[in-house]
Amino acid sequence: MSSLHALLQALYPQADPPSPAPHRSTPDMTPSEFTIRPRLGDFNSVVCFKAVITGVEDTLGPDGAAVVFTRAGKVRGHALVAELGLTGANVPVEQIAAALDAAIGEAGTRLCAVTNSYQDGDTIVIETQDTVCSAGEPQGSDRRCTFTLGAVWGALEAVTGRTYLGEHTESVLRGAQSDKFVFSPL
Repeated sequence: MSSLHALLQALYPQADPPSPAPHRSTPDMTPSEFTIRPRLGDFNSVVCFKAVITGVEDTLGPDGAAVVFTRAGKVRGHALVAELGLTGANVPVEQIAAALDAAIGEAGTRLCAVTNSYQDGDTIVIETQDTVCSAGEPQGSDRRCTFTLGAVWGALEAVTGRTYLGEHTESVLRGAQSDKFVFSPL
């Protein structure tokens, strides 16, 4: 949690940080003195996030929602890399998973666990698990990890300075060990 704490402190410095709310004492989250939301903390529930996804799908249809959430994820990924000071850092592909996992995994915002990153020919493969997009979905679901794909995609482009086409090629919902994102250079 210290890396998230440092990031939040850098992004939102305050002369007199708010006191953490006394009722916020879940076992897996420690209150931070530097939060965006001083009373409830910086995290919201997966259930609420999924309600946003299904509501937008009801409004725009699955394909329209996929475009919106993938783009929103890309914007978040680019911003995250900028916040971490890694824009254009051209981190070796094998180290991208660890850098992303520190920011969006268990020690970060908990969007997903980023478990592996590697080069496969001219493509870059990034594997994730426990994504917010797949959470609560039944096995066999056709749910796509649109926001998560976008966030990883945007982060990859920002770190490398290159443009890619991203695809969600394997899913834990359909028997794979991870949600696999494959990025082809454009």
